[in-house]
Amino acid sequence: MALLILGVLLWAAAHFFKRAAPDLRASLGDKGKGMVALALALSVVLMVVGYRMADGAVFWGRHPATVGINNLLVLVAIFMLSPAPKKGKLLAGMRHPMLTGFALWAAAHLLVNGDVPSFILFGGLLVWALAEMIVINRAEPAWTPRTPGPISKDLIFLGASIVLLGVIGYIHGLLGYPVFG
Repeated sequence: MALLILGVLLWAAAHFFKRAAPDLRASLGDKGKGMVALALALSVVLMVVGYRMADGAVFWGRHPATVGINNLLVLVAIFMLSPAPKKGKLLAGMRHPMLTGFALWAAAHLLVNGDVPSFILFGGLLVWALAEMIVINRAEPAWTPRTPGPISKDLIFLGASIVLLGVIGYIHGLLGYPVFG
C-alpha cells in the first residue's frame, strides 16, 4: 500500500510544483520540465505496481448498472481529455475540461471499485484533480473562454473517443479487468 500512496503523492507533488515553487521551477528551465516528466513517469509506475500489490477491505463491487454508468462516464472523460475542448464547439466555454474529464474518470472508477486500494488510487487522483482546479483558479483568476470551433470537430473527436474506449476496454480485459460486463 505504501508504493500506491507514494505514487499518488508524487503525482500530485509533480503537478503542484509549478504553483508551489514558481521561482524554483522557472530557474530550472527545460531541465525542470524533464524532472517533472520523470517524476510523473515514476509516479505512474509506483501507482500501477502499488495498486496491483495492494489489498484491502471491499465495500462494494461491480454491478451491471454501475458498469454501464462507468463506461458512459469514461467515454465522456476521454472526450474531455481529447483535443475537442481546444478545437470543437461543445467545450469551448469550459475552463478546465481536461481536469474535469480526469475527475470524471476517477469518479467512474470509484463507482465500480469499492475497495481500499481503489479509494486511495482513484479517490486520491479525484481529490488532486479538484484541488488542481482550485489552485489554478486562485493563481489565475482572469480567464476568457476561447472562440468555439465547428461542431464537426466535436463529432470527429467523439468518434475517436468511442474507438479509444474500445481499445482501452480491450486492454483492460487482457490485464484481467473486464470493463464491458
